[in-house]
Amino acid sequence: MTVTSSELSRLPALIGVEQASTLLGISRSAGYRAAAVGDLPTIRLGRRLYVPTARLCALIGLPLDGER
Repeated sequence: MTVTSSELSRLPALIGVEQASTLLGISRSAGYRAAAVGDLPTIRLGRRLYVPTARLCALIGLPLDGER
């Protein structure tokens, strides 16, 4: 699955670990393992774990629209 920066820019500011894992092409459990060791940037709100979209874009080297 190829994801473009314009597709990422349409995502909300925070996405779930499951959605981030799908975008990265990894399994759900691999996504949670990456989050646990700090390889996937996350923030916790209550009991939920979220991935900031801007940091995910930076992680994979894609600028958000308007950034070059």
